[in-house]
Amino acid sequence: MALEVQREGKHVFVGRNERGADVKVGRKGQEGVFSPAELLQIAAAGCAAVTAEELITRRVGEDSKFRVGVTADRREDAWELDAVHVAFDVDVSVLDADQRAALAGAVDRAIERLCTVSRTLKKGIPVTESFPGA
Repeated sequence: MALEVQREGKHVFVGRNERGADVKVGRKGQEGVFSPAELLQIAAAGCAAVTAEELITRRVGEDSKFRVGVTADRREDAWELDAVHVAFDVDVSVLDADQRAALAGAVDRAIERLCTVSRTLKKGIPVTESFPGA
C-alpha cells in the first residue's frame, strides 16, 4: 500500500499513507472532513510551503513561522476548479526591499522548478480509473 482511501461511513473516508498518516475526506460541507477539492488546494499550498521553506528560513531566520493560504476560482455549479491561488504570509521585515524582491523571485523560481503539485496542475495530466469487472 502506497496510498489508499477507505470508506468509514456515509460520506466519510480516510486517506492513508504507508508512514501512518491519515486524513479524513468527504463531501463538501460534511463536518470534520476535507473535501477532495480542498485537499487539492492544500496540496498546492503545502507543496509551495515545503519547497520554499529553506529559502525563507535561510533569509528570514531559522525559527521563522509562515503561513501559506490558498483559494480557488470555481464557477457556480461547476465540477472543476478554474484556478488555484497560493499566497505566502511571511514576516519579511528584517529584509530590505532588494532582499525581499530577491527572496520572492527565488521562491517563485523554486516552486516553478521543484513543486510537483503546481507543476502537475499547470501541465494537466491524464487521470485513469479502474473498476473490478470492467
